[in-house]
Amino acid sequence: MGMHGAAHIVWDWNGTLFHDNTAIIGATNAAFAELGMEPITLERYRELYCVPVPKFYERLIGRLPTDEEWEVMDVTFHRYYTEHRVGCGLTDGVPGLLAEWASAGRSQSILSMYGHDELVPLVRGFGIEAHFIRVDGRTGPSGGSKAEHMVRHVGALAGVEPARTVVIGDAADDAVAALHVGARAVLYTGGSHSRASLEGVGVPVVDSLEEAVAEAERLAA
Repeated sequence: MGMHGAAHIVWDWNGTLFHDNTAIIGATNAAFAELGMEPITLERYRELYCVPVPKFYERLIGRLPTDEEWEVMDVTFHRYYTEHRVGCGLTDGVPGLLAEWASAGRSQSILSMYGHDELVPLVRGFGIEAHFIRVDGRTGPSGGSKAEHMVRHVGALAGVEPARTVVIGDAADDAVAALHVGARAVLYTGGSHSRASLEGVGVPVVDSLEEAVAEAERLAA
């Protein structure tokens, strides 16, 4: 249960709490290779990445992938991501930040576009599950926006007010989803988007999660 009237953070997982850039780029290039595409650097990925994900591929290859191509890339990406993620860990400072936020009597949750059945045991395995009042991963097809998932997530958070909720994520779509429910957003430069691509969104952009939490506290005051 959320504390009535208290500030709440909705955390993104991939690229935010979970530092998985190497797994993302490795899996992306594996998916590209299945279709005979050239590999992409992390820097290029962060310049071009967007959702819905087929639009990202359109930026790379000059056209939207066919339904068959998208299915191949999506399945391949998730297969290789599962292999690559084992070498990834939490972003620096995450356990302490989560504990400090909770100890101040404020609540927090996770909403990720990573599959729910994969997300929950991963969060649990890092020993941080107890800090969250809710952990939601994606249900249904991959590749879409977080906005409708955010509606369901925030609606299920008893005692949490959208006006005092701040979404912390690494993608422009996190800010779009926050706006969709009347929440605020802070975007972190350590994940899937470059600083330049985030600064055009119109919300605070920070280079560390410590800064993100400080900004969330200010926005939710």
